[in-house]
Amino acid sequence: MTTPDLKPRTFEFAQRVVRLYASLPSKTLPQTLGRQLLRSGTSVGANYREARRSRSKAEFRAKLGDCLRELDETLFWLELMQAEAVVKPSLLDNLIAETMELIAIFVTSLNTAKDSAA
Repeated sequence: MTTPDLKPRTFEFAQRVVRLYASLPSKTLPQTLGRQLLRSGTSVGANYREARRSRSKAEFRAKLGDCLRELDETLFWLELMQAEAVVKPSLLDNLIAETMELIAIFVTSLNTAKDSAA
């Protein structure tokens, strides 16, 4: 049940999402999309911490799956915000790239955890 320690990285990811949300205009569309992004983007780190404290391999895999689902949802909200130009689209590029990197890491970790369970 080992995976690279992503606690600092997922915490920084959550901070970046929080800062983005705090910078959004106070209009309805940015705030609505921003709240969705805030919820999914900050839950990645919380779910990862739960995975690290899991009591079984099955619980570990389930929590990694939760991380992956939240990252995928976060990517959706970022892409929608970019498409709708809620903020300058280029301002989201780095956060989208980090989201995709984290997705790749969690997919690999989840596949490794599944392979070790077989």
